[in-house]
Amino acid sequence: MRSGTLARTALIVSAVIALGGLSACGGDDDSSSSTTSSASSGGGKTIALLLPENTTARYESSDHPLFVENVKKLCPDCKVLYSNATQDAAKQQQQAEAALAQGANVLVLDPVDGAAAAAIVNQANAKKVPVISYDRLILNSKPDYYVEFDSPGVGKLQASALVDKLKKDGKQGSLVMINGDPADNNAKLFKQGAHSVLDSSGFKIGKEYDTPGWTPAKAQSEMDQAIAALGKNGFVGVYAANDGTGGGAIAAMKGAGIDPSTRPTTGQDAELAGIQRILIGEQYMTVYKPVVPMSKAAAEWAVALAQGKPVTGTNTTENNGKVDVPTLKIDVKAVTAENVKDTVVADGYWKASEICTGPYAAACTKHGIE
Repeated sequence: MRSGTLARTALIVSAVIALGGLSACGGDDDSSSSTTSSASSGGGKTIALLLPENTTARYESSDHPLFVENVKKLCPDCKVLYSNATQDAAKQQQQAEAALAQGANVLVLDPVDGAAAAAIVNQANAKKVPVISYDRLILNSKPDYYVEFDSPGVGKLQASALVDKLKKDGKQGSLVMINGDPADNNAKLFKQGAHSVLDSSGFKIGKEYDTPGWTPAKAQSEMDQAIAALGKNGFVGVYAANDGTGGGAIAAMKGAGIDPSTRPTTGQDAELAGIQRILIGEQYMTVYKPVVPMSKAAAEWAVALAQGKPVTGTNTTENNGKVDVPTLKIDVKAVTAENVKDTVVADGYWKASEICTGPYAAACTKHGIE
């Protein structure tokens, strides 16, 4: 768990979240959850945190523990029911129904499938249980609030970084696009943002794939197909929607005898493996999404809603096909080898001791990370 006050993300929090005055509840401690638990019960309210998958490392390493930590600070006797759907929309539906049956006062839901999750919101609405859409927008329903990163902005940032790098290096030619899960509304927005840059960049999209489940193995298979179709020298860079898909693409290139440092590859989430690949030159960039302010906002809203108090801190709205959902949108940052030290390390998102292991130690020294 990363529990310190992070200087850089604190600036974001103070700028966009004006939430406060949340009092603690009363009761005794115990532990309970449908898959894993972090809870204290008794007189406190019950908050359900429903995350979509564990392939993306940040959900278990950051979002889950940070959310629980923030809830416990605000309401020591509130109970958190935690479930991870492991990329299964039907399983998430069952987990949500179980949470409602256990008396959840609020659902914080990051949907596996934004459209399918509308059924969860409808059930919660029928029980007058507020729903916070977390990270991914729940479509065609009436969630109460939404906290997110600037999803189209992520795709634009990735694509712009890739195009700028290729032009700086004097490269021309085709790109391979490996997008995220088509069932994930955010993946569609990343893709939309990326195309808004790439389609007018002068680079041709040689092959493009959507990656069900965001799995690195599927991304690797897609990249294998692209290499077979385009040839080893038939592309100059890779747009990969996150660090997992980027890692899969890089594995395919290495397997085909291609030096990945010669084909700039994007990513997202600032996963540890992605940061390490960036430092040794295998991956060009990632997008750092400050999970700390997002998890804090979600926890503050959830406690406030559970206690019947007003929510503040939104800065825009997002239309989900049915309503305009009050939204807090948090800015993201591009990370390359040159600014790893000043972003994820400076913020405490990753410690130098976590990054600079074994084969990465020399790269850390090169970039002043100690």
